[in-house]
Amino acid sequence: MSDVDLRRRRGDYGFDGDFRLVPAVWQAVSFVAICSGMTAFTVVNIIAGRAVVAVISGLVAAWLLLTGGSYLFTTRVGKFKVWARVLTESGLRGDEDLLDLGCGRGAVLLAAAKLLPRGHAVGVDLWRADQTGNSPEVTRRNAEMEGVAGRVTLHSGDMTSLPFEDQSFDVVVSSLAIHNIPSAAGREAAMDEAVRVLRPGGRILIADILFTRRYLARLRSLGLAETGRRNLGWRVWWGGPWFPTHLVTARSKQAVTDRHETAP
Repeated sequence: MSDVDLRRRRGDYGFDGDFRLVPAVWQAVSFVAICSGMTAFTVVNIIAGRAVVAVISGLVAAWLLLTGGSYLFTTRVGKFKVWARVLTESGLRGDEDLLDLGCGRGAVLLAAAKLLPRGHAVGVDLWRADQTGNSPEVTRRNAEMEGVAGRVTLHSGDMTSLPFEDQSFDVVVSSLAIHNIPSAAGREAAMDEAVRVLRPGGRILIADILFTRRYLARLRSLGLAETGRRNLGWRVWWGGPWFPTHLVTARSKQAVTDRHETAP
């Protein structure tokens, strides 16, 4: 399935962010108020002939507007386009078992499920307020709207202690979730768990805005091969180039099969 098909989405995936202390609506109202205030302040200073102050406040207002626009584009459009490309370029056969760590409302999970007509996609999440309306009920509804409900299973669980057997999945993905774990030890545990549930020859694809060099180092220390890290570009700037998203990739080594050959 092409990335064009993946971008044709029917579900409602909300907005990404940290809404534990301040609800999304109040964050939006505050941002608009600040931008409006800075713009008005700039106009007043232009009229008053205070050129230096007007330039400084104008630059601040422009920076705020660009930051907000970048964030809105990424959370509503950009991340879908980027993950569509990542998934289609990953070479999925269509029969894999895939796990999404911190699946949220299913943006990546359900896109992956569309590429698994003979496989299955499993999402695990604690359903916290790092996304608007984050709940398993919303994700199930999105799966139905996307036509992949039969290929998707959801679990409430902690990615630092996954409720799955060893070597259960061919692919493990995660999008902007692992950085929410507050401690370095916890994030390392998430890496360890991802490797534990990965089958021989399986792949890991982790996109995040923080700690990606440490993810990469941990995966290398665990013996994974074909490891790499790359910037995913402007479509997933969370407010501008100062908040880029990087993709960490790795593959577990193939199981070694003993072969007994008879000398001629």
